[in-house]
Amino acid sequence: MFYVRCTELIPCPCCGSDLKKVIGSRKRQYLTTSGDTKILIIRRLRCSNCSRIHHELPDLLVPYKRYASAEIEQVLTGTQSPPVLAADDATLYRLKKWFNIQFPYLIGCLRSIAMRLDQEEVKEPSVLTRSVHQRIGLYVGSKPGWLARIVRPVVNANLWVHTRSAFLSALPLS
Repeated sequence: MFYVRCTELIPCPCCGSDLKKVIGSRKRQYLTTSGDTKILIIRRLRCSNCSRIHHELPDLLVPYKRYASAEIEQVLTGTQSPPVLAADDATLYRLKKWFNIQFPYLIGCLRSIAMRLDQEEVKEPSVLTRSVHQRIGLYVGSKPGWLARIVRPVVNANLWVHTRSAFLSALPLS
């Protein structure tokens, strides 16, 4: 078990105030390339302004995913020969499908964040002949760690769309 604790002052993704108040911690598991489970203890922080609770995730994790971002990145770029990730073909397929569905949204988020910060807009060619990985490289670079460089600003801007499903039963119609 490893305890995760950030040394920088983290702003609230919802209102921008400081997340100073630690209200507890929770376990967060992820799988390694060998299939071993690693457990991290991450802090739960409450915003002093809007009172929302946020979890402090390290860059190596992707929200709501079981694998570390480096392993997901290897699957997405196809640099897994021979396959390094201890997962079946269906899992690898679902990871690729998830990213291909999320890709346009993530690009939009990165553009929105760049506009908010008055940064120069990335110019993409009018004919999109590039692969998804090459297009992402225009925004965050193509060196290893590109997935973490996408996830962190999108999550910290409160733009991450969760992919979990919640089923509510027997809700009154009134």
